[in-house]
Amino acid sequence: MQRIAITDKAAAIVRQLQEKYGELIFHQSGGCCDGSSPMIFEKGEMYLDESDTHLGKIENVDFYMNQDQFEYWKHTHLTIDITEGRGSSFSLEIPLGLRFIVISRLLTEDENTFFNSSQKS
Repeated sequence: MQRIAITDKAAAIVRQLQEKYGELIFHQSGGCCDGSSPMIFEKGEMYLDESDTHLGKIENVDFYMNQDQFEYWKHTHLTIDITEGRGSSFSLEIPLGLRFIVISRLLTEDENTFFNSSQKS
């Protein structure tokens, strides 16, 4: 069971970016403005520490979220999508005239039970 997914369109962009840049990492910081959008960077270009929560992998890319932001999203399932428009971030898709966005839904009862029990172990 995963807490995060990706649409086919967004996955195609991730693969395109992987071909150009190699290993990548997603991060969602929870800062203001576009800082709360998921951003993708070359692996090693984003400083991670104990304040970042690993949500899983999508398209073989680790996805991290700042723990303060995770507190708001922990009861949701996230799907990463792509949309036209230039965000004001340093995310690698921006020069393509695209930006990643989050589509969320509440966790099902089964998902909520699963994730709450796995956090305790």
